[in-house]
Amino acid sequence: MLRIAVQSKGRLFEETMGLLSEADIKVNASRRTLLVQASNFPLEVLYLRDDDIPQSVANGVADIGIVGENEFVERGEDAQLISRLGFSKCRLSLAVPKEYHYTGLEWFNGKKIATSYPNILRRFVNKHNISADIHVITGSVEISPGIGLADAIFDIVSSGSTLVSNNLREVEVVMKSEAILVGNWHMDDEKHQILNDMLFRFDAVRSAQDKKYVMMNAPKDKIRDITEVLPGIKSPTIIPLADPEWCSIHTVLDEKRFWEIIGKLKEMGAQGILVTPIEKMIL
Repeated sequence: MLRIAVQSKGRLFEETMGLLSEADIKVNASRRTLLVQASNFPLEVLYLRDDDIPQSVANGVADIGIVGENEFVERGEDAQLISRLGFSKCRLSLAVPKEYHYTGLEWFNGKKIATSYPNILRRFVNKHNISADIHVITGSVEISPGIGLADAIFDIVSSGSTLVSNNLREVEVVMKSEAILVGNWHMDDEKHQILNDMLFRFDAVRSAQDKKYVMMNAPKDKIRDITEVLPGIKSPTIIPLADPEWCSIHTVLDEKRFWEIIGKLKEMGAQGILVTPIEKMIL
C-alpha cells in the first residue's frame, strides 16, 4: 500500500482529486476523514495542510505527496522531486503599492517586506545584495501595505486580481511554481512498483490534455499533401473506403494548432472532418 499526502482544501485539492479520478483511482473526496483508502488501487490518501506535506513525506509519514513547488522549496525538506504535474501554476512575486515609483531591485533597500515565504525571499534578497526587513505573517499578506504594516509584499500570484483589488502591482517574479509530486527517499520495491503504475496512469492522462482525435475523408491523390501538414504522433492512419478514389485519414492534433491545420485540410479537399476529445493517450 502506497500513502499519498494531499492538500485538504483549495485549488490544489480540487485539481489533485481530478487527476486521481482521471487516472481511474477512486477515492472518497470527503475531507472529514484524515486517511482514506482508494477502492480500486493500492493507495491511501492522507489529507493535510499544504505546508505539512513536505515534512510528512520527508519523515515517512507519507510515501509521496502532491504539493505546490513554492511550499516544497520554502520548507526545504529532504524529499525527492519525482514529477512536475503541470497544474496549479502560479508564481511568487514582489509587489508594491501602485502609487510608488518603482525603480528596480535597489528600491527594496531599507524597505519592510511582508511575506509567508521568508526563506525563499531571504535567499533572493541575499543573492541580489538587498538589505530589506522581512516581516513574516500568515494569512492575508496583500493587505499589509494598506494598513501600514509593510512597504511591499512577497506572495503567490495567479491571476493578479488580488493585487489589483488591494491597489498593488507586481514588479518582480522571483520563482514560478506548479504542483509537483514528491517522494520519500526510502520507499521499498513494492511501493516503487505501485508508484510506477500510478505515474503511468498520470502520464496517459497528461498526454491526452489539449489533444483532439481527428478523422476525415480525403481524395487519394491528396494524401501526400495532407499528411505533410498533419503533425501526428508518428504518422497518420490511412484507411481505404468503398470508393476507390477516396480514403479515411485519422490523426491526433494539438488543440493550439487545431483551427490553423483544419483550415489547410479543407483547402486540400478533406471532407466530413470529425473531431473527438481524447480521454487517455498511451505513448
